[in-house]
Amino acid sequence: MPSPIVVMGVSGSGKSTVGAALAQRLRVPFADADDFHPPANIAKMTAGEPLDDDDRHPWLEAIGQWLAQQCTAGGVMSCSALKRKYRDQLRRHCSETELLHLVGTPEVIGRRQASRPGHFMPASLLISQFETLEPLEPDENGIDIDVDQSIDAIVETYVAARGSRSAGGDGGTPR
Repeated sequence: MPSPIVVMGVSGSGKSTVGAALAQRLRVPFADADDFHPPANIAKMTAGEPLDDDDRHPWLEAIGQWLAQQCTAGGVMSCSALKRKYRDQLRRHCSETELLHLVGTPEVIGRRQASRPGHFMPASLLISQFETLEPLEPDENGIDIDVDQSIDAIVETYVAARGSRSAGGDGGTPR
């Protein structure tokens, strides 16, 4: 059975673009966590204020409910999921959820963010995103993939690693 996948990482890492391409490749539904934010969260981020855990909790619950609906048929969700406790909250809705962590240096991500005019997450919050980020731990069902390559290469790397893991191999990038 296909498991839902959360494409995670800091703002500007390419979660939505990679997530949409991966969903298309796997022929499963795609959703962007940004679409699940209540208006108050968007207003806060637009004002340059980072969200706190109280802001994130109902947002993560809504995302988790979507993942639960995809638990048997698969789906791809782009979501920052920066802290382990956020990922745990999502997995409570579907324990089989897989994680694809898009990793990159602040310089690479900063360049990507600069090319996204009009996005509600200002580049000034990038530092707080990196400070908040807790990398995947070995017991989490996921892999890290470097964002400094083409979208097709990221998708191919993930699909190959996923196939290797389901065939009994490791398939992941060492953390």
